[in-house]
Amino acid sequence: MAAAGTAVPAVGQAPVTVAAFLARTSALKAKGFAALFSPELKALRDLGAAAGAEYRARLAQERAAGRPSSCPPAKVKIGSDQFLAHLESYPAPARERTTLSMAVADLFVRTWPCR
Repeated sequence: MAAAGTAVPAVGQAPVTVAAFLARTSALKAKGFAALFSPELKALRDLGAAAGAEYRARLAQERAAGRPSSCPPAKVKIGSDQFLAHLESYPAPARERTTLSMAVADLFVRTWPCR
């Protein structure tokens, strides 16, 4: 069973929105240097990794069906600055209704479109 405050939502919990993720990121940044030692840092990284894994699984299914939504290289590394800039590019109203998983998919589609 997952402990309180862990990054990956339990089955039946609502997915994390871009707004919620950015709020947690802002709160962590407000801690300054102490943020490096906060368990929240790992929790946020885990949320990002889980959203990425979800998209990779979806992309594998799309490829098998012959209709991939993006065509990234085999090894993809997205830095936190790039990821946060992408999340911050959503208008405020859209942040509330866009899940982190949807945002990762959007990032891949925009960054590595299939040609």
